[in-house]
Amino acid sequence: MLQILLVDDEKDALEALEWKLNNYIENVNVTTCNSPLKAVELINNTKPDVVFLDIQMPEMDGFSLIEALEFRDFNLIFTTAHDEFALKAIKVSAIDYLLKPVDKDELLAAMKKIKKSEKNNLLENKLQLLLNNLNDNNDKINISADGKVYLLEKEDVIMLKSDKSYTTIFLKSEQQIVVSKTLKEVEKKFQFPEFFRVHNSYLINLNHVKEYLKGLGGELIMTNGLTASISRNRKTELFNKLYLD
Repeated sequence: MLQILLVDDEKDALEALEWKLNNYIENVNVTTCNSPLKAVELINNTKPDVVFLDIQMPEMDGFSLIEALEFRDFNLIFTTAHDEFALKAIKVSAIDYLLKPVDKDELLAAMKKIKKSEKNNLLENKLQLLLNNLNDNNDKINISADGKVYLLEKEDVIMLKSDKSYTTIFLKSEQQIVVSKTLKEVEKKFQFPEFFRVHNSYLINLNHVKEYLKGLGGELIMTNGLTASISRNRKTELFNKLYLD
């Protein structure tokens, strides 16, 4: 019997998909979860055969959920009403998806494909390909947050600030994006010359530094008026990058 987990923050969507699976598909045991944070623990512990995963969820989007998993040896099907760009990236990565509301015939076809194959032990490679496709344009930085995938221009990012297990990205437009990941994790997306980690809590865009305030470690005033502390052990390298004496 196939063990299936449905992850979606929308109760109606969960109930509708659960009903279709139970009524149209034989030999399945369906479990539902409306919290992506709880779903991470559930997947790691119960090790389902199939996971139907929504992308747009408030606590943690589908991409972030996958990245947080230890267990990934299952068949994955995204259930989403996401934008065309993300769907193209998912399709190119050979990961299945169903558009909501889920069509009966498309669901039957997806499940038929799964029952003919073994569990997908190449999911890790497909997920990496997906992330690469989402960030195919090197001038863009893809950030998963708020149930969306933001495609950011490097020059629009002023700085990133750590708040324990969360990271806030400050943009030129004064918009703030809160990511449910540590700064160390998010920093991997910002491996460009203009970004520099000046402190355990701050990653800045060097092109947005407005002033340097002298002090024990010192502080930077950014173009949006916010300040970023400087660690003493980062000071020399920062001065070299900013051509300061």
